[in-house]
Amino acid sequence: MAKKENDVVSQTFRALVESADRKFGRVRDLPLYGRAPQNHYFQKVFKAYMRLWKYQQENRSKLVDSGLNRWEIGEIASRIGQLYFNQYMRSSEARFLVEAYVFYEAILERKYFDARGSGKPKVDVGVRFKELRFYARFLLVALIFNKVDMVRLLAERFKGLVDDSMTKFRETNFKEWKLVVQEIFRFMEVGTAFTNVRPLRYCALFDSHPASRPYLARFHARKIVKFRDALLTSYHRNEVKFAELTLDTYRMMQCLEWEPSGSFYQKRPVESVYQKHPVESNENGTVIDHSGAASGLIDINLAADLTDPTLPPNPRKAVLYRPSVTHLLAVMATICEELPPETIVLIYLSASGKAAHSNLSQSGSSGGSRKSSKDKVVSGVYGEDKSSAPESHCNGKRESSDYYDNYLWLGPRGYGGSNALYPGDIIPFTRRPLFLIIDSDSSHAFKVLHGAERGEPAALLLSPLKPAFKNLSAVDTSHCGSQFTFFLTAPLQAFCQMVGLTSADSDMDFYNDAEEILSIAFSEWEVIICTSKGLDLVWAQVLSDPFLRRLILRFIFCRSVLSVFCPLEDEQYLPICLPHLPNSVSARSEVVQSAVFRLANHLKVADCFQFDDR
Repeated sequence: MAKKENDVVSQTFRALVESADRKFGRVRDLPLYGRAPQNHYFQKVFKAYMRLWKYQQENRSKLVDSGLNRWEIGEIASRIGQLYFNQYMRSSEARFLVEAYVFYEAILERKYFDARGSGKPKVDVGVRFKELRFYARFLLVALIFNKVDMVRLLAERFKGLVDDSMTKFRETNFKEWKLVVQEIFRFMEVGTAFTNVRPLRYCALFDSHPASRPYLARFHARKIVKFRDALLTSYHRNEVKFAELTLDTYRMMQCLEWEPSGSFYQKRPVESVYQKHPVESNENGTVIDHSGAASGLIDINLAADLTDPTLPPNPRKAVLYRPSVTHLLAVMATICEELPPETIVLIYLSASGKAAHSNLSQSGSSGGSRKSSKDKVVSGVYGEDKSSAPESHCNGKRESSDYYDNYLWLGPRGYGGSNALYPGDIIPFTRRPLFLIIDSDSSHAFKVLHGAERGEPAALLLSPLKPAFKNLSAVDTSHCGSQFTFFLTAPLQAFCQMVGLTSADSDMDFYNDAEEILSIAFSEWEVIICTSKGLDLVWAQVLSDPFLRRLILRFIFCRSVLSVFCPLEDEQYLPICLPHLPNSVSARSEVVQSAVFRLANHLKVADCFQFDDR
């Protein structure tokens, strides 16, 4: 009788697993972009897994007698973690990222996939693959959550697990897993090159300036647009990445999120990760308590304690990994079509361009040899840029070929064709407000968009065509991410990298003082921009948004730094913004250049620059 009852329980459990997995597959395959209502699917799969989890808790002894393994419990918890992470990637809501982290951390602490804890004498290769996938997923969550210590711990364990697998399962190919290990260590090496730094996320403590706050409060433009959506993608050969997250998109993704206050990052004791009674999803996806009976369920509502309720929601971000041009345009069309009224979409594109296939763009500027570099500056790219500038026209009209001369390359190899993204491809989307950031060695070709918009003037931030470093030979540009993106997301780190400084060169107080110099400068520039009567409406309409305002200020800093660092102010080494910002914050304005001088002097690298009258 007991065996028959156990068989019924086991069959019911397997049926619940199959049902939950089918629902999970439908949610997993939903696109990670757009505003189409998907909460219905999320609630259904969430409830299915809550029902499954509760059932296995209530019938644990019978299921164990029927052969239930610990890794099967871990697999259910891992699926719930995946569900939360996928929902975070769709919505950018921090609470979903926190919930995913809580589940994965609990799986790690309880050692669900560890064969030593299961009592089994031999490790099963299928279970080992599940454990490897768990570590890879948890690493991605911890990386985005900026849990540096946990990332280091997981990376070391992950490496040990892959090495152990290659020893124990010699007939199985683990080459791809070895590559994943190399990816995460490479990512960590670049991402932690500067240890004494502030978070990439927007932190009110550091990024909101009290001196300029009254001016921002009084600032009023004829039109105000809200920043709610962003599309982020990068496509470079051999770029630093982990899984489907490249270094450039990771930095920009972090830059467009709110940083919770420090108290919300305190790690709870391991025992507090678990909840003593079963929970289930209600209609809006949150969880409610149904019973006081002990179940040992992982607490799926810790986000209420670990997220900051005082912060506004994060902008929704669609992060695309190496998309085809047609897929990128389809996503852009979806986002623009669903864009709410009076809102703006940020589009960030980082990719090699047409110039990447010539020898002209293979070397950057070396600030250390600026005085003798006048005759060495290659004019080819500069001349090519001029041919595609907005001013190029015939009989007063811009040639249509200007929109299709140069391009970004979104493909593994070749020239032109279906993998080329032309400036003209962007024009149809200018019927909606766009904040466009192009980071490429062909970025200046996109100047033709200015004045060619179909409805709404676009804000354009265009990168230099070449990077600039004091000692170019000591920098592997393919392994450190884009310099322009680095300036927009971590300006002090980018400045230090450019002049050859590392965090080992100075202590934390020294870097904090440098951050304070930048903070004071940004506050001063905010006041100037807010009180400028010549500020273009394109910039004025987004100035009230903290994320976009911070990008504008960092662009001003980047442009000024490069203008006094690079030889002859050659345009190929300088970023461009269109429409133009006021002259009062131009690259050579006294108020901007004096801040760069103070920073360079503080870091003892002023000899790398050529300042006016200093």
